Amino acid sequence: MKRLLPVLLILVVACKQKDYNADLLVKNALVYTVDSKFDTAEAFVVNAGKIVAVGKADTLEEKYKARQVIDAGGKPVYPGFIDAHSHFYGYGLTLQEAILDNTKSWQEVIDSVSAFARKNPEGWIIGHGWDNNKWKLKQSPNKAKLDSLFPARPVMLMRVDGHAILVNQAALNIAGVKPGQTIPGGKIETINGKLTGIMVDNAKKLIKGKIPNPTDGQTQSALIHAQNNCFAVGLTTVEDCGLPYTMVNTIAQLQHKGALKMRLYVMLSDDPENYEYLFKRGVFKTPTLDVRAFKLYADGSLGSKSACLLKPYNDQKNWNGYLISPQKHYEEIAKKLIDKGFQMCTHAIGDSANRMMLKVYASVLKGKNDRRWRIEHSQIIAPEDVKYFGEYNIIPSVQPTHATSDMHWAGKSLGEKRLKSAYIYKQLLDQNGWIPLGTDFPVENINPMYTFYAAVVRKDLKGYPEGGFQMENALSRQEALQGITIWAAKANFEEKEKGSIEPGKYADFIILDSDIMKIKGAALPNVKVLKTFINGEKVYEKK
Repeated sequence: MKRLLPVLLILVVACKQKDYNADLLVKNALVYTVDSKFDTAEAFVVNAGKIVAVGKADTLEEKYKARQVIDAGGKPVYPGFIDAHSHFYGYGLTLQEAILDNTKSWQEVIDSVSAFARKNPEGWIIGHGWDNNKWKLKQSPNKAKLDSLFPARPVMLMRVDGHAILVNQAALNIAGVKPGQTIPGGKIETINGKLTGIMVDNAKKLIKGKIPNPTDGQTQSALIHAQNNCFAVGLTTVEDCGLPYTMVNTIAQLQHKGALKMRLYVMLSDDPENYEYLFKRGVFKTPTLDVRAFKLYADGSLGSKSACLLKPYNDQKNWNGYLISPQKHYEEIAKKLIDKGFQMCTHAIGDSANRMMLKVYASVLKGKNDRRWRIEHSQIIAPEDVKYFGEYNIIPSVQPTHATSDMHWAGKSLGEKRLKSAYIYKQLLDQNGWIPLGTDFPVENINPMYTFYAAVVRKDLKGYPEGGFQMENALSRQEALQGITIWAAKANFEEKEKGSIEPGKYADFIILDSDIMKIKGAALPNVKVLKTFINGEKVYEKK
């Protein structure tokens, strides 16, 4: 009998183990499934990283015995948020630089850079986030103060939009930049025969090409730090818009090791070696990494006066901005990508740049299609050009916080009439019946709650303007939620695997402290993520 006891014990344990037919049950929740009916539920079941059932808790508990049960305490549960346009790796790198986002004057920038330089006494001084439109004196800065403080140490300070940099003379000397030098698709600012240190768009490459590449340790740290910050705001998938092909293996290796759990949709940059890489190997697809798209730039930014407009800037006569490359370049790439089956995603801010790209896309798409080619930002659209989005199923990928950041000064650059053709998210939504939403972080804050708030309420974080900015183009709460979940997934061809809480999809979901579908609009920016899950695994919990 004593010999039989261990055997019986093993059999009992084995039987108990077999009783489990699920890994996780989430119950007592208000579950916004974001399915085709936009249903709600009170519970769902997860097994092997995927959702297997959604419904009522009593029914699910009868059918499934889960190893772990989460009682949500009546809190709202949503699909994991997806950022349809970001610079994930670049954001991680900025966390290692002088952070200038909240500076309110050029002197504050100088103070921040000086403090950073003291803590980091060697190498280039890199900063990111200055925005002269937030300063009392809004004119662009020049390098004079940087030259006096750092006569021998090179400095590069990126403007908030990423399209302009300010560098000192030491950096210009390293790059061999001379007064009066010009470059297609960019600007090397020279005033009265002297370099100011401002370099815009393609001109940036002259400087950035001289900065040492991040070490492997810096790269890994940037990716992990960015991931952790994203998990804390409920992001479970991000689209990184414009990386070199060499980053694909780096990301894949970190994901394979389990260090990087964030799901990434990567667009490769517009460089010959990137086209050669993906054309040879084809789509790179794993459960956590999807590489099938290319990111191009048609023009610059409105804040840097490099967006390409049909008519001159309202506050800078005889200046329309410029294209980053000749139209022929985009036509050639479009023909290659349509033949190879890859996605084309092009940054276009000004109405001239948008018109050109819409027509380039139309020339190869040739009518209704499901290629999901995208215009990133789709910021200023001439009224007569809006129809192209619907006629050729071109997807406008927009960032609602751009509207509430730019509204304070965009009218001055565009004029009030042309402003009415900018940030027209509702009109763009109506073209295809869906629209993906993102942030463009680190240009804007990474928090998708700010995206939701800006899309629905159309106000800044101070509640301005009282009635909302051009409210005819606000989105409903349902549309905004779809924009950061299922529609963002659809923009990546991933709507069958994520973006909603439905059987068969990855168990990526979040628990919030408030119901964003019901609380007052003013409270939306303050909503906090309590828990974030990927594959049913908790990757963040608010402390």
